[in-house]
Amino acid sequence: MSKICVVGTGYVGLVTGTCFADLGNEVTCLDVDNERIQKLINGEMPIYEPGLEQLVLQNTRSGRLTFTTDYPKALQNAEYAFIAVGTPSGTDGEADLQYVRSAAEAIADNVDWPIIVINKSTVPVGTGDWVSEVISQRRSGHPLQFNVVSNPEFLREGSAISDFMNPDRVVLGSLQKEAAEKVSSLYQPLRCTIMITDLRTAEMIKYASNAFLATRISFINEIANICESLGADVNEVARGMGYDKRIGPSFLDAGLGWGGSCFPKDVKALEHMAVLHGTQPQLLQAVMEINRNQRRRVVMKLRKALGSLNEKTIGVLGLAFKPNTDDIRESPALEIIHLLQNEGAHIKAYDPQAMTNASKVLPKVKLCETAYQVAEDADALLLATHWNEFKQLDFSRIFKIMRQPVLLDGRNLWDAEPLRALGFKYIGVGRAVNGTFHEEE
Repeated sequence: MSKICVVGTGYVGLVTGTCFADLGNEVTCLDVDNERIQKLINGEMPIYEPGLEQLVLQNTRSGRLTFTTDYPKALQNAEYAFIAVGTPSGTDGEADLQYVRSAAEAIADNVDWPIIVINKSTVPVGTGDWVSEVISQRRSGHPLQFNVVSNPEFLREGSAISDFMNPDRVVLGSLQKEAAEKVSSLYQPLRCTIMITDLRTAEMIKYASNAFLATRISFINEIANICESLGADVNEVARGMGYDKRIGPSFLDAGLGWGGSCFPKDVKALEHMAVLHGTQPQLLQAVMEINRNQRRRVVMKLRKALGSLNEKTIGVLGLAFKPNTDDIRESPALEIIHLLQNEGAHIKAYDPQAMTNASKVLPKVKLCETAYQVAEDADALLLATHWNEFKQLDFSRIFKIMRQPVLLDGRNLWDAEPLRALGFKYIGVGRAVNGTFHEEE
C-alpha cells in the first residue's frame, strides 16, 4: 500500500484518487475549494460520472480515501503527489498554468522527504521541466529530493472508471527512469501496457492523441457535408470505411462536432505551441474551423426549414457535450443555442443530468422536465446529445404537440423513414435515402 496525495478534485483528480484508493492505496484528495471538499466529505459528488459515487463512498468508508483542504495533512508521509488541477485555455489558446504552479509551490513548502511529483493534468510540452524548476527555486535554500514524472490521463467522461481500471496504455515520462518505474508500480495491479519515455514525449503523446481523435471527427463531418451535396449517406460511408482495419469505426460518427473539457482546449493548445515554435499547424487549424462550421450549419438548416428563426420556438434535447456526463464545457448544444438566440429564436431545453449546470449559463432558456415538454408548441426539435432516453420517444405524441413537425437529428440517432411516414420534416447530418435527398434537406 502506497501513500498518495492527489491535488485537485475535479474530474481527473477525483477519478484518479478514488481508483487508486480502490486498488488498495491510502489516498488523500486535496482541493482549495472548501465547499467542494465539504460536499465530498458528506458523500455528495461534485460531478456526475457513472459508478463514481458508489466507489467514493465505498473507499471513504474503508478509510483508504479522505478529503481535505489542508496541504500539510494531505501530504503527510506521501510518497507520491499527483497534480490534477485545471489548465484552462488562455486568450490565444495557451494553457493557463497558474494552478499547476500553486500546487507545485505548495508541495515544495510542505514536504521534507523524498517524493515523486506526477503531472496528471494536461499540460504543454515542457511543463515537467518547468515544474521541476518551480520546486527547486522554491527550495533554493533547503534543497528537496524529488523527481517529476509526466503521467497524462486518457479518461473519457461517461466511462472514466472503466478507462482507469482497463486502460489501453499507461504513459509515464521522466528524466529519471527509476522514478517512472516507481510510479509504474502503482499501475501494476491493472496488468496493462506501461510505456516509459522522457518527459516531453509523454506530454506530447497526450496532445497528439486528442488532436488525432478530434481530426477524425472533423473529417467525418466534412465528409457528411459533402454527402449532403452529392446524395450519399454518411452513416453507410462511415460503416464502409470502418471495416478497413487500417481505419476502424471509432470516432466516425457525423454530428455536431466535438466539445467537452479536453478536445477544444488541447487542440487549441497544441496549435498555439506549434505557432509559437515556428511550425505551421494547418491541419489543426482546419480541424477547428470545420468544428465551428458544424454548429453554424445547424442554424442554416433550421433557418431554411422554418423560413426565419425570429420568434420561432426551438426545442433542444441534450445540453451536456456527450451522454453520461453533466459536463457542458464547450458543448455544441450551448453554442448552437446562442447562435439561435442571436437570430431571435426562443429556446426550450432538457437534459437528463446537465440541468443544474446549464441553468447557471442559460438564463434565457426555458428548462423543461421532460423531452415532451420541450416538444410542446415547438417549431422545431433539435437532438443535440444522444442520451439513451431520446432513442425511443413517442413520436406520435410529439407530432401532435409540436407547432411545426420539424426534427433536426444532430446525432443521426433516429430512423428517418418512419418519422417521415408520420409526417415529420426530418433533417439529419449527411443522410440520404436511396441515393437522393428530400426537398426539405
